[in-house]
Amino acid sequence: MRFAHVTRAGSDEPRLAVIQDGEALVVADLFEGAPRFLEDLIAGGDELLERVREAAARAEAGQPVADLGFASAILRPPVILAIGLNYAAHSSELGLKTDSTPTVFVLWPNSLGAHDDTIAWPRSLSESVDYEAELGVIIGRPAKDVTPEAALAHVWGYTVVNDITARDIQYSEAQWSRCKSFDGFTPTGPYVVTADEVPDPQNLHIWTVLDGRTLQDASTDQMVRPVATLISHLSRSATLLPGTLISTGSPGGAGYSRDPQVFLRDRSTVTVGIDGIGELTTHCRILD
Repeated sequence: MRFAHVTRAGSDEPRLAVIQDGEALVVADLFEGAPRFLEDLIAGGDELLERVREAAARAEAGQPVADLGFASAILRPPVILAIGLNYAAHSSELGLKTDSTPTVFVLWPNSLGAHDDTIAWPRSLSESVDYEAELGVIIGRPAKDVTPEAALAHVWGYTVVNDITARDIQYSEAQWSRCKSFDGFTPTGPYVVTADEVPDPQNLHIWTVLDGRTLQDASTDQMVRPVATLISHLSRSATLLPGTLISTGSPGGAGYSRDPQVFLRDRSTVTVGIDGIGELTTHCRILD
């Protein structure tokens, strides 16, 4: 199934919806006590998901998706974990070494953003803001000390993430959280696709188009550590709670490494996408 947090004209209130055949069915309207947000649906487990599935199959036509806006694919994750240097081409182009264990950092909740949002930042803070298309993994069942073989059974669904990064700050500080956690710098969505719709997360086409130019074009099979390995590794030290968002790293093609360098400019539009999951667009403004 495909879900999104949608908004109606004149309202910023997000409403969880099933997306099917180009239409949005608001989940709260399907039956009494239905979940209002994705986190509530995840917490209800397989039984609640199946009830939503059956109710959506019986429902009448919904509202055209084209008439709606979006909120972040997930609104209140327990934590946003990001993986760095998980594609060899990206590590090489940044001049950074892929370590023997994953590079892990945390993104701040204020950084979450939505499809078709506009992000803005002061020119005085950074003029080296870069894009990074990433596969987002949402945990469905608590994961603690899971093996790689069992790890994917703990995944609820997948989404698209743009891990936007102020490169000059990234290279000037010892940690990577601040440079990637400006307001709106972690747009997600617009859709979350349930895990049963993605039989192999290592066989997905991932790409970025900036101002009409394709700059990333790769496959998730190029990950240094696949999704199952990442979940297993992270679960050794801490329980991964339902709703946790893991951003699994970006392929080669970042703007920082190009000659000349390519960064997000004032009035740039950047779209990152993963075939079978969705396309996520962000508009940019630089404030003087």
